[in-house]
Amino acid sequence: MALALGRAIQEGRNLLEPEAYELLASYGVSVPSHRLVSSAEEAEAAATEIGYPVVTKIVSPDILHKTEAGGVLLNLNDAASVKAAYGQITEHARQGKAAVRGVLISRMAPPGTEVIVGLTQDLQFGPVVMFGLGGIFVEVYQDASFRLIPLAERDAAAMIHEIKAFPLLQGVRGKKPADLEALTHLLLKVSQIAQENPEISEMDLNPVLVYEKGLSVVDARVLLHQRAPTA
Repeated sequence: MALALGRAIQEGRNLLEPEAYELLASYGVSVPSHRLVSSAEEAEAAATEIGYPVVTKIVSPDILHKTEAGGVLLNLNDAASVKAAYGQITEHARQGKAAVRGVLISRMAPPGTEVIVGLTQDLQFGPVVMFGLGGIFVEVYQDASFRLIPLAERDAAAMIHEIKAFPLLQGVRGKKPADLEALTHLLLKVSQIAQENPEISEMDLNPVLVYEKGLSVVDARVLLHQRAPTA
C-alpha cells in the first residue's frame, strides 16, 4: 500500500492534495512542482525555489472543494502576493471552522487542452474509469466515456476516441494536437492505481492539462471508502 494511503486510512480521512500528488507521482504520473508549507515565510521561500508564477491551495481534511471554499489563488507572480495569499486563504478556512494542515504552493502550469480523468464506483460492477474533455463538454453535454477496470491499452485508446469532442484533441484552427499517447498512459495508470489500491472509492483528476508533448495533473482529489480511524 502507498504511504500516502496508509496515513489517510490511519486517520480515517480522505487523501489531502499533497498526498494525492504523492500517490500519482509514485506511479509515474506527472504533477506540478509543489511544496507544503505552514507559514507565510515558508510560502515565499517555496515559491522562490519552485519559480513564479505559482498557485496557492488550502490543505484541509474538511475542505473537499477548495475553489468553492475560497481556498485557491492563481497566477501569483511575486513574494508579496504569495505571502498575502497564504494569509487570506488560511484565515478564510479558519473562519469556516476548517482544520488547516498547511498551504500547497504549486508551479502554475502553462495552458493546455483541459481534460478530466476520474474513477467512480458502479453499484453493480465496481470501479469504473471515466474520461472526458473539461468545461461544458462534461458538465453540459455529458460527453464522457467509461470502462470497467482493469483497462487494456486498446480500452484506454477507445475511451479517448469515442467522446464527441475527440476532434478537439486532434487539433483545430491551428491548435497543436494533444499527446494521445500520454493520455492513454494516464488512463492505464488510473486503472492500475485503482486495481492495486482497493481502498480508493473515487478519484477526480480535474483538470489535466494535455500538451503537444506530455501532460500535467494540476488538481487531484482522492476519496477512500469510509472507515473509522484506527487511532
